[in-house]
Amino acid sequence: MTVQLAAPALANPLVKRLGELTRQPILVGAWIVVLVVIGWAVAPGLFTSYSPYDGDTGASFAPPSAEHWFGTDRLGRDLFARSVYGAHTTLTATLLAVLIAFGVGTLIGLLAGFVGGIIDTAVMRVVDVFLAIPSLLLAMVVVSVLGYSTQNIALAVGISSIASFARVMRAQVLAVVTQDYVKAAYGLGVGRLGVMVRHVIPNSLSSVIALAALEVGTAVLAVASLGFLGYGAPPPQPEWGLLVAEGRDYVAVHPWASILPGVALAIVVIATHRISTSYRKEHRR
Repeated sequence: MTVQLAAPALANPLVKRLGELTRQPILVGAWIVVLVVIGWAVAPGLFTSYSPYDGDTGASFAPPSAEHWFGTDRLGRDLFARSVYGAHTTLTATLLAVLIAFGVGTLIGLLAGFVGGIIDTAVMRVVDVFLAIPSLLLAMVVVSVLGYSTQNIALAVGISSIASFARVMRAQVLAVVTQDYVKAAYGLGVGRLGVMVRHVIPNSLSSVIALAALEVGTAVLAVASLGFLGYGAPPPQPEWGLLVAEGRDYVAVHPWASILPGVALAIVVIATHRISTSYRKEHRR
């Protein structure tokens, strides 16, 4: 009897969630886009039979067709195949950048908010300086110092986003440490480290996770922008920003060479922002 009652109880939230998704076709479409792009990054061979490196000079700048969905570039390489294989490079750099920003920024914000005093003041003044610098400009400076590569782009984008995570985490920590359950924990003899681990960190991370979801789309755009400017993967390695850059000199006569990879990039960024916005709305409830 208990099992029979438990099954509907467990199924109801799932049915309710599926019902909500059916009423949000744009959100469903965003999830489909993201899942497809993840598939590109994990198993690109399932989505195209063409090589991203080998081309046919006799088919140079072939227009989009059933054979070449995005057309071909000046070397006759299939642009859809290069976009599919470029997902691995761009998404790997994006996830690494978000992880760096999340990890370091959360730690800095936790330290500043929980310790307080002169440490909080000093740390947040440094954070304010980083926030005053445009993130793309800061990323360009960092990657110029470290050298041009996809890994350094990921590190540069991550460093440029640390300040945002630090400020959000600090604000959450300051709100949590004033709660009654935290004061009660101190009253029961729990040490500062125990309070931080058991109460402050778990109850402060939700907003930072929401920010991380939002930063994925921003990081994709930043990584592609740096690749477009020539700071990322060297040719012929496929990368979304580089694909747009390679076709820009031929936009007037062969617009698909630059526009279609750019449209694909824009759709991915819009989809990730739509998903992150939905997550933030649910979090606020």
